[in-house]
Amino acid sequence: MFKIGLTGGIASGKSTVSQLFSKLGIKVIDADVIAREVLVLYPELLEKIKRTFGEHFFTEDGSLDRKALANYIFKYRGERIKLDDIMIPPIKEEIFKRIDELERSGLKLCIVDAPTLIEHELDKQMDMNILVWVEKNTQIERLRKRDKISIEQAMNRINSQMSLDEKKKHVDFIIDNDKDLEYMKEQVEEILKVIKAYVK
Repeated sequence: MFKIGLTGGIASGKSTVSQLFSKLGIKVIDADVIAREVLVLYPELLEKIKRTFGEHFFTEDGSLDRKALANYIFKYRGERIKLDDIMIPPIKEEIFKRIDELERSGLKLCIVDAPTLIEHELDKQMDMNILVWVEKNTQIERLRKRDKISIEQAMNRINSQMSLDEKKKHVDFIIDNDKDLEYMKEQVEEILKVIKAYVK
C-alpha cells in the first residue's frame, strides 16, 4: 500500500483538497472522522475526557460539547496536550487498521488526511506527504468567516498548531490554496500524476 499523508492548518482548505482526491478515485482515510468514531467505538475515552476536563464539557444527555471543549483547549496549550494524550493513540490505531483493510481489499494507494500529521509523526509512516498551504491572513479571515469567531479565537486555534511554513520542511508536495479553486484542482491533478507514476 502506497500511503500519502495530507495535512494543512485549520481553514487552509485541506478538506477541499481531500474531496478533490476522493472525486479522482483515491481512497481517503479522514483522521477527523475517525476522531469522532473512536468516541463511539471506545466509550471509555469519554470517561477519561470527563475525568480530565470536567462534566461541564458535556450536555445534559451525556454527549460531549465539542465546541466548548475546542474553544478551551485551543486557548491553553497544556490542555490540548492532555486531550491529545487521550485521543491520539486510538486514532492512530484505527488509521492503520483501515490502511490494512484497504490493502487486503487489493487497493494500492490511499491518502491519510490528518491536520496534525506532522505533529504526531504520522508523516514518517507515509511514503509521501502533501501540505495544503495558505497565507496566514487569508487563513485567519477564512476561519473567522467559517466558524463565526473573533480574531482572538481564530489566532488561538491557528497558533495551537505547527505553522504552515514550518510544515513545508516536512513534505514532498505543497498545494498553494491562496488563489481560486481551479488553480487548486490543477495542482491536485499534477501531483496525482506524479504519485501514480510511483505506484506503478
